[in-house]
Amino acid sequence: MKPPLFTYHDPRSVPDALKLLASLDNAKVLAGGQSLMPMLNMRLVLPDHVIDINEIAGLSGIEVRGNDLYIGAMTRQRDLEFSPIVREHCPLLHEALTNVGHRQTRNRGTFGGSLCHLDPAAEQPTVAMAMDAVVIAESAKGKREIPIRDFCQGTMTTAIAPDELMIGARLPLWPKGHGFAFVEFSRRHGDFAMAGAAILMTVNTAGKIERASVTLCGVGSGPARLAKAEQALVGSAGGQQVFAAAAQAATEIEAQGDVHASPEYRSHLARVLTERALAIAFNRATVKR
Repeated sequence: MKPPLFTYHDPRSVPDALKLLASLDNAKVLAGGQSLMPMLNMRLVLPDHVIDINEIAGLSGIEVRGNDLYIGAMTRQRDLEFSPIVREHCPLLHEALTNVGHRQTRNRGTFGGSLCHLDPAAEQPTVAMAMDAVVIAESAKGKREIPIRDFCQGTMTTAIAPDELMIGARLPLWPKGHGFAFVEFSRRHGDFAMAGAAILMTVNTAGKIERASVTLCGVGSGPARLAKAEQALVGSAGGQQVFAAAAQAATEIEAQGDVHASPEYRSHLARVLTERALAIAFNRATVKR
């Protein structure tokens, strides 16, 4: 199919893009286009205006700022995948990116585009949720920082206002030697995940879990932290029984069903993958102690 008629805009600076967003009704921002273009062609979105921000300098970048990893909104997923900074400081994101689409889509797809599209099965919003990321948005009125828990408001719905542009995000870094795992299941590699689990944990010298982050994707309306599982893990010495008990919290998420999987099957997958990812993360944390 062909996309609907719209007016194309090609701003060359952030202020110019913000002026367009403030003055135009029913506008969509074009970043990598890996989600927007198919949705336009299938007439799932019908914007009157498309604002292409690909020629705006300064919206991409990967750097450690204090205790945070800063990622510019227009940073290509392929750049994140091969970044030595990401591999060293944020291995969970590196592992998650190996599950994202295919090389061609990662070449064009952007970190900010994935967060703003907020597909329930998307890996990058899941990592952002797992790490308590803060999204930085800007409008003609100024900048604001949005905690990821407030940013995610439902299925493909974010807290970004119509006149705002995502500039980047801060991901608070975990200490070196922490355990991590990103595990998902899909029909074929590169397909949308039917379910996935992102795990972060630290283990002390006594072998006890001091801190844990457990996040699901592909199950409910968006990335979901499992606070109950995290509480069950902290203070424990790990092990199959502990991980199996903690993973039960995954079944409390209201799973969605579609042509690929029933709610019951997604719930089962979420539990199994959470338990599996917990074991991987714990092993990595203890090996590095």
